[in-house]
Amino acid sequence: MSKKNKSSNKIIKKLTSRYRMLIVNEETFEEQFQFRLSRLNVIIVSIFLFSIFSVGLFFTIAYTPLREYIPGYDSSEIRKNAIENLFVTDSLINIYEKNSRYLNSVKKVLTGENLDESFFSNNNLENDSIVEKFSELIKGNKADSILRKIVDQEDKYNFDQNEAFKSNLFLNPPARGPISQEFNVKEEHFAVDIVLEENSPIKSIADGTVIFSEWTAQTGYVIIVRHNYGFMSVYKHNSSLSKKQGELVLTGEVIAAAGNTGEYSTGSHLHFELWLEGYPMDPKQFLNFD
Repeated sequence: MSKKNKSSNKIIKKLTSRYRMLIVNEETFEEQFQFRLSRLNVIIVSIFLFSIFSVGLFFTIAYTPLREYIPGYDSSEIRKNAIENLFVTDSLINIYEKNSRYLNSVKKVLTGENLDESFFSNNNLENDSIVEKFSELIKGNKADSILRKIVDQEDKYNFDQNEAFKSNLFLNPPARGPISQEFNVKEEHFAVDIVLEENSPIKSIADGTVIFSEWTAQTGYVIIVRHNYGFMSVYKHNSSLSKKQGELVLTGEVIAAAGNTGEYSTGSHLHFELWLEGYPMDPKQFLNFD
């Protein structure tokens, strides 16, 4: 038999050799109990106990708050704050984008610049297509049928006040008077100019929120009201303003007084604009100024 085989047999014999472990009373030397063991049994039991301990330690760390005390693990509070901050950041981005769109829309209204020329080439702003476009926007709303009836009537807005109150969309002329300058796309006059006496009351055409109420060098005192269905009304060259930015206004509520302010003004009048989704509308298609 080779030396290697002898060595292997010797190791196996040591591992499988039986030993007796006695537990005795120290004072009486009375035998309490005994174990018959081998080195192999001790190794197997040790590995088994170590495995159980390792698995128990893993689950204890992974699924109990103890993991927060181990370097490299984030606490549940930190993860909760991170998720909340993520939602807050997303909301702030949405608010920022929404405000940016409003500011760009207001800039278009104030300057009349950077308008999409394809809109004017594909849509005749001085015919009934404007009414159709506006009607399609609010299709399905209860106010749609009311609006069409109002537009079709010769005296569009002389109907019962209770019916007007029930409607979410009630257009009231800002003022009544002769038109000195019509809506004209070619001349980039996206409004109608209504001749009025100084300090004549200017009224909101519908319920809405004031999004601009300031003085400008070119158009004097200007107030802009945002209404439902994506449209805005603009009132320029006023002598004074009755509402501030952020205030809510009702249909027919006085928001300014007619005047002759700003470099572009040539007399006491109201420069009135109506914008839909960033595009200028001809106010005479929807309002009766007589």
